[in-house]
Amino acid sequence: MMVTFYKYQGAGNDFLIVDNRDGSLRLSPEQVARLCDRRYGVGADGLMLLETSDSYDFRMVYYNSDGSGGMMCGNGGRCIVAFAADMGVKSFGFEAADGYHKAEILSDDGIIKTVRLKMTDVQEIKAYESLEGIPVPSEGYFLNTGTRHYVRLVEDVENCRLFAEGRFIRYAKEFQPEGVNVNFVEPCGDFLKVRTYEKGVEDETNACGTGIVASCLAAWRSRAMEPQHIGPDRFRYDVRAKRDALAVEFTQNDEMLAVDVWLTGPAAYVAEIKVNI
Repeated sequence: MMVTFYKYQGAGNDFLIVDNRDGSLRLSPEQVARLCDRRYGVGADGLMLLETSDSYDFRMVYYNSDGSGGMMCGNGGRCIVAFAADMGVKSFGFEAADGYHKAEILSDDGIIKTVRLKMTDVQEIKAYESLEGIPVPSEGYFLNTGTRHYVRLVEDVENCRLFAEGRFIRYAKEFQPEGVNVNFVEPCGDFLKVRTYEKGVEDETNACGTGIVASCLAAWRSRAMEPQHIGPDRFRYDVRAKRDALAVEFTQNDEMLAVDVWLTGPAAYVAEIKVNI
């Protein structure tokens, strides 16, 4: 069976996407992992299916590169919105593993789109002074932004031991059995610099949308860096990933939680690829 995949990248986080609105494609975790393998397959950080929804404009089905699923991906969400637009979809309310999302395309030059995506509200930001049995510095914040994240604030994110420390924390006892993504964040005056170790990929990715949202909210809660005030109880952080700039906006509600959270950044078409499944 020949299947046409489209490759998109959002701030360097790359995905294979297929239009499955006719419901004809069923992929096993093993097939997803093989397609995402950068040496024996096409190569990607994740794979997504654009599917029909009974209630919204479409449904986003997301898989990590190891074939695991059941989670939200912020950069993936922006990329599937860009893909849906290229497939002729005109409005962008969609369902994902963590519920309903909506998005706006702020600019479009034909290849690169700037996509603003509404993320899930954050109900809890839990501080940890340390993690049990972890032989690395592990103070930080746990929160769920559609995917589970742990955030550590560091002084020099470029020279942190991201892989070693991230892998230890990813498997920490407190976060099993699901595990956790691990973000390292450096406040840099008027922006945050963020690097992420992603479970499922089991390495650093160029950017992680849900991780960038988690990093901004952890910086806000810890008062590591004051956000921009853009309205009554409305805040914004500018973020630098490995190569690209993104932004996170949110509102503080009466319970000191983050609601009406939006992630903005680039989503770009890369290639059309035909694969025999």
